[in-house]
Formats: sequence, C-alpha cells, structure tokens
Amino acid sequence: MSTVKANDITNVTGGIPTVKSQQLIPTAWVNFNGSGTVAIRDSEGISSITDVKVGGFTLNFTTTMANSNYAVVGTSKNECQANGAVVVHFPSCTAATTSAAPLIITRVDAAASSNSYIDATNITVIVAGGQS
Repeated sequence: MSTVKANDITNVTGGIPTVKSQQLIPTAWVNFNGSGTVAIRDSEGISSITDVKVGGFTLNFTTTMANSNYAVVGTSKNECQANGAVVVHFPSCTAATTSAAPLIITRVDAAASSNSYIDATNITVIVAGGQS
C-alpha cells in the first residue's frame, strides 16, 4: 500500500476536494461565544455570526453552499445548570439558505418540563454539504 503525504490538497475547480465522489472534510465549522457580544473564537468557512435574538443566531458562510440541504451538527456547554441539557438545532420557522444557516440554542429542562432559549457561552457547529 502506498502512502500519499501533502500539506495542501485543492480541487482544481474550487470547493472541497473529493475522493470517490465523497467530500471528506466539513464545509464549515465554528466555535463561538454566544453570550453578551457574540465573538468567533475560531472558524473555517464562516464569515460572521448574526445575533438574532436570545438563543437565536445566523451563521453566515464565506462561500455559498451548493444548495440549502446541508447538514448542521452543534454542541454547547450545559452552562452549569443543575437539570437539563442544551440543544443546538435549526428553528422550524426560519429556512436555511445557501448563504446562511439559522440556529437556535435551547435549554431543555426535563425535570421542570420546560424549554427556554439561551445565549450559551461556548457553542460549536459543523456544517457538511457542498459549496457552489
């Protein structure tokens, strides 16, 4: 078996390199502070983040996506709450676009049977899907 080593691999037509027609790396990712003044700690493929409302954000892509059917996976710290979990998800009332992904951060408290939007201090998101 041969080993291929490279510092950079680029697609001659632009976008993410593929192997056997599969994109191998996330299209975009970000680690940001969503509390107070929203600030990106580190990212790739995210140009900025818009603070829409408490617990509501829009990730703005550096390069547009091929379509709006991309996948988004996110995590957030539990903010040291005694009960519940923090969930990162698409809002049902705002559609994803090729230039931006809407996000909602919700604290789910099963013990109190309640949910609430929160501005978490440590949010990480990975976006997978083709760029245009």
